[in-house]
Amino acid sequence: MRILVILAGFFLLTACATSYDWPEDEHGADGGTEIGADADKAKEPGSASDNGSDHAGVVDVTEDYRLGSGDKLRIIVFDEPSLSGEFLVDGTGAVSLPLIGEIEASGKTVRELQRDIELALKDGYLNDPKVSAEVLNFRPFYILGEVNAPGTYPYTDGLTVLNAVATAGGFTYRANERVVYIRRAGELKERPYKMTSSTPVRPGDTVRIGERIF
Repeated sequence: MRILVILAGFFLLTACATSYDWPEDEHGADGGTEIGADADKAKEPGSASDNGSDHAGVVDVTEDYRLGSGDKLRIIVFDEPSLSGEFLVDGTGAVSLPLIGEIEASGKTVRELQRDIELALKDGYLNDPKVSAEVLNFRPFYILGEVNAPGTYPYTDGLTVLNAVATAGGFTYRANERVVYIRRAGELKERPYKMTSSTPVRPGDTVRIGERIF
């Protein structure tokens, strides 16, 4: 009798374990993490799962955020109002500033850009410049695939995949609502992630909602 109970329990667990139809490369990642063998790569600095940020739900992009084309900045040079203002990172990844001209911004943090502006101003313009910079508007994100209104949308702080889908008019009836494909800004390929309420979208990301298999 005891053997029969154990066998029954074994078959019940086996049935539960096989009731999910995740993609073949899924390895049981938690919500918001990448699905598949490339998941470890996503934990590299600046990548999708760096410091566990994909679990947090709200993504803080202000501290280590890397600037890119489309970001709008407020740059203040203290005691120099003519050198201060709002500036856009252009298509080449540069910011055009008074006196010093173009400064490369793409790929830099706000703090790194501040330092570079200060160094450029010291080079024949100001004795001891103090610069403050902040991101006013982050570059947009892109969403395509099985949503009702695919396109380009403004980024907002703490954006998640489900927020992005809602912004794009919701899922179509063909949408796979369990997996989302995201190509992070600066990466060459998209990666699959579980569709959860905490899966983050970052500025410049391309989000694709696939079609479910009927």
